[in-house]
Amino acid sequence: MGSVAHYEPQERNGRNERVTFLTEKEKMAPKNCKMVLIIAVILFFIIAAAVAGFLIWFFTAKPTQLKASTSPTSTMVAPPPSDAVRAYSGQMVISNINYTNDLEDSSSLQFQDISGDLQDHLGNLFGQDKLLSKYYNRSSIIGYSEGSVVSYVWVQFDIPAADLDVLPQFTDNRVMGVLRSRRVQSRRFGQDLMVSSLTLSSTDPRLVRTPDDKSCFYALTANDKDQEFTSPGYPSPGYQSGTRCHWQIRASKGKVIALSFPIFNIEDDCMGDFVAIYNSLCPENRNAITQKCGNRPPSNPLQVISSGNVMLVSFVSDSTVQQPGFRALFRQVPPILACDQTLSGLSGNFTSPNYPSFYPPNLSCLYTIQVPQGMRIRMKFSMFRMKEPDTDQGSCKKDYVEIMSKRYCGERSVLQLASTTNVLQVKFYSDSSYTDKGFEASYSAFNPSNPCPGEFTCKAGNCVPSSLRCDGWNDCGDLSDEVGCQCDADQFSCKNGMCKPKYWVCDRVNDCGDGSDEMECSCDPDQWKCNNGVCISKSKLCDAVKDCSDGSDESSCDNSTGICTDFTFKCKNNKCVNCANAECDGKEDCEDGSDEENCNCGIRPYKHNRIVGGTDADIGEWPWQVSLHFQTNGHTCAASIISERWLVSASHCFSTSNPDNALPENWQTYSGMRDQQEMNSVQQRKIKRIITHKNYNSMNFDNDIALLELAAPLEFTNTIHSICLPDSSHTFPPGKPCWVTGWGALAEDGMLAQVLQKAQVKIINDTVCNEVTEGQVTSRMMCSGYLTGGVDACQGDSGGPLSCQEESGKWFLGGIVSWGEGCARKNKPGVYTRVTKLRQWIKEQTGI
Repeated sequence: MGSVAHYEPQERNGRNERVTFLTEKEKMAPKNCKMVLIIAVILFFIIAAAVAGFLIWFFTAKPTQLKASTSPTSTMVAPPPSDAVRAYSGQMVISNINYTNDLEDSSSLQFQDISGDLQDHLGNLFGQDKLLSKYYNRSSIIGYSEGSVVSYVWVQFDIPAADLDVLPQFTDNRVMGVLRSRRVQSRRFGQDLMVSSLTLSSTDPRLVRTPDDKSCFYALTANDKDQEFTSPGYPSPGYQSGTRCHWQIRASKGKVIALSFPIFNIEDDCMGDFVAIYNSLCPENRNAITQKCGNRPPSNPLQVISSGNVMLVSFVSDSTVQQPGFRALFRQVPPILACDQTLSGLSGNFTSPNYPSFYPPNLSCLYTIQVPQGMRIRMKFSMFRMKEPDTDQGSCKKDYVEIMSKRYCGERSVLQLASTTNVLQVKFYSDSSYTDKGFEASYSAFNPSNPCPGEFTCKAGNCVPSSLRCDGWNDCGDLSDEVGCQCDADQFSCKNGMCKPKYWVCDRVNDCGDGSDEMECSCDPDQWKCNNGVCISKSKLCDAVKDCSDGSDESSCDNSTGICTDFTFKCKNNKCVNCANAECDGKEDCEDGSDEENCNCGIRPYKHNRIVGGTDADIGEWPWQVSLHFQTNGHTCAASIISERWLVSASHCFSTSNPDNALPENWQTYSGMRDQQEMNSVQQRKIKRIITHKNYNSMNFDNDIALLELAAPLEFTNTIHSICLPDSSHTFPPGKPCWVTGWGALAEDGMLAQVLQKAQVKIINDTVCNEVTEGQVTSRMMCSGYLTGGVDACQGDSGGPLSCQEESGKWFLGGIVSWGEGCARKNKPGVYTRVTKLRQWIKEQTGI
């Protein structure tokens, strides 16, 4: 790999050509002595006046300023603004010369001569604009490629701090507006150059290299085999802050470049650290393929493809957090010349080009689906993602799928359609910038006279079981199964005609969609509403007495008194803060900062796409999940990681009629597991000690919690990490969405799941919880689930986590899977051990 140099105009006559010198005629003529004397006298009086002014200020104004600066009420003077840089990059296509290999060599005479002419041309054009000429710094040609001759250019303007008010005038249109002349007069190459097209757009100045900076700049040539490059310092000690690296990749004529990242671990802050990939040799936004950061799991690698035979990969790091970086593979492949397809079977599947990798830019495909006459076509997208930064997804003017004259773009969790004839055309289009994963779709033919035999037909044409009609849940995806319903006695009738369980009324969640289930839930003017919906007198708010059964009246109070209650967070200095969920929220609420200590928990090292519930979990999606195997019986219970040495589970897994269950040597723990048949990256540990709660009641599952001390500590990795333990004052309000995970039965009395399952549920208020369980819950229990049934924890998940994410992004252990009547039964939610009520016991046993 060699470095690529930038061309700079050579100095002539010992002077840089951009520096203006006075001519000999303009030089000052000798002055006579009289003139010198006059000037000296004038200077003397000027200096004397300046000294006098300084002394007056020093002894009068300055003491007042010093006093003001030391006053407790004075405000600090803001630091002066810094200079600004505006950079633009783009392409100039030269139509009247032929491309040669010399243009790939920055030291060749042809490269330098053409570059010099183009740079002079740009400088002259910008010099004619009154505004731009004042701040113009330089232009630089950084490379060439085929396509007539494509030159890649960047332009830099430097705006001093005193002139920052002109920044709004630096627009792409303003810069492009001065570049009207397309004939480049040659001073070096010997032939005028004709520019057939020119593009320039603003770019991040961090992506622009000065021509004489050759550090971390590589020119790579792709062939038919995989080649590799890595970020600096990969994998250890990792990249440093301030890193700026660029890789220019070229392939043979008629080929395109496939780039993949088997390892991609960049700080998850795309403002500071990122990898940007371009369908070009310059960092031009209009040719950006993607810009990414974060730690990607191996199940979701970053894979892109160019539309031409050049590519630029840029890496920027400005954060102080040091990560391993990335390992990249590249090779040349044939381009996708034709992507149209005709599908004629009764059912089938199709995807966007290159799926599940990113689709290429500059592509248009037409998929024609044809079924027998008299039939119709039902289509479903199981994956649909075509997003572009800072773009209105409503208009779909960039990348899109068009079906029956309607465009679709952005990200959609559900997209289902039905045709009106036996032929359906699906058009896929991608422009020159920002590609994405694309789509995966399936289709099937159906008889329009009986589209869903024995089932309900959704508006989009898909079918759902008739039992799901008017059950309060959007099973169709377009709500068509929930409109025009006659509500049952146990349902609430929404104003929009939908039916919802009465248990959902006044739970602070807009379940109806029109807010009608929350409209008549307010208290009297002199009352305050608890999180569980009960109204209390406002005089009882923040009186250090638990008036709401859920303690919400004492959870977020003014801290002026510093009174410690069961509902305030207690700092290490024994002072209390009345701030809801103060621990690990990213803000220091305690004077001693103890609320933000020990917060390296509740994070998922791998960056995942938006979660969609009720499906297989991804690798590393729930890194605190542990599978517990009993003797030779395989997966029996689950647990959660709370530190390198401690797990938390349910007592009922170990306190049984079989005394063998209480013996640590009969259990094995498997951390980092996703598939019960796959042991890669799984850490297996024996259990040293099992601590069940001394007050565990096997009759009603009260105090259903156990702690497991491991025989050897875990090593935290991308797939193994601890979940945060909530403080005893932490609240999980009704309606809050959480996630339940495990390998339990997929259906009641069904087989255990081989792959870890995930499902989204919501917290149910205590009053409803007690009602639907017929008074069987205690204060150390909580309910969660969708009361219509269908989503809940099943047998085999006992001891597993109920994971709840807070606004800080941290995940907390809200509950421990304890008991329930069957699996996902309607109006029978799952019951969980309430961790906040047992937080002190956990600390007493483990010190955590």
